[in-house]
Amino acid sequence: MSTLGANPARKVILDCDPGHDDAIAILLAAGCSEIELVGITTVAGNQTLDRTTLNAQRVCTVAGITAVPICAGCDRPLVRPLVTAGHIHGSSGLDGPDLAAPQVPVSEEHAVDFIVRTVMESEGDITLVPVGPLTNLAVALRRQPRIAERVAEVVLMGGSAGRGNHTPAAEFNIFVDPEAAAAVFGAGWPVTMVGLDLTRQAGATAEVRRRVRDLGHPVGQMVADMLEFLGAACQREQGVADPPLHDPCAVARVARPGLVEVVDAHVAVELRGELTAGMTVTDFRGRAGPPSSKVALHLDRQGFWDFLVETLARFPR
Repeated sequence: MSTLGANPARKVILDCDPGHDDAIAILLAAGCSEIELVGITTVAGNQTLDRTTLNAQRVCTVAGITAVPICAGCDRPLVRPLVTAGHIHGSSGLDGPDLAAPQVPVSEEHAVDFIVRTVMESEGDITLVPVGPLTNLAVALRRQPRIAERVAEVVLMGGSAGRGNHTPAAEFNIFVDPEAAAAVFGAGWPVTMVGLDLTRQAGATAEVRRRVRDLGHPVGQMVADMLEFLGAACQREQGVADPPLHDPCAVARVARPGLVEVVDAHVAVELRGELTAGMTVTDFRGRAGPPSSKVALHLDRQGFWDFLVETLARFPR
């Protein structure tokens, strides 16, 4: 909640595909005072929709997040077969922690309908924070194009101004549904791309993992177990010792913009390249067109980790 004299909390819909870093993004968005989390929408990506939705329920159950609706969304990309990331997140999408059956229900409202309704009923103050494939947002734009005029901002985790992670050219979220990404980047609303250039700076070091485990409550234990599993997977699959927490970086940009430095650029999504499908072609020099997005390039690492750990510490013991 905001305090007297402080800036009001920003209203956020978190669109996600949990996933370990998505799960931590949920906790950060729900636990920090700078954000009013008005909804969690799920999409197929890191795992199938049934699993990503179940994981959102499981995380919210452990954390006691009971007043935020969870709405399941699209179960496949717009035109391509679904690609998942079981090699990183495991067969459940959230392997590692031992989580009980969820007690938090899923809304009967489809995620796309929830996004459209919430945005259109708002005063133009909803920020969309998609941290998975962008299918739900693209379908919402098709359903009601006027949401592009009413959304305050889209702050997405995805893309890269340089190399990818799923392919040499493409970051995973954009690769899974590049047609949806092209629609989102081209909708004319304010977009901030929090991509790999920034999120690779958010590696969870051994010190960070110790700070999380030392919190000594169920949420801290759950996150510590997530980081242990994710660290082993990233070391095995990518040769990375400190697993990057991609998705919480997008939440941090909304909650505390000073933690994430951005620059203006023109961003377009490659759809047809044989080797480059899903690449976010980023032009900082203005040759491809006027700036269409803000692109995140530098992270205040210490500030980010302090923000995350301090927020996790607020969950009940």
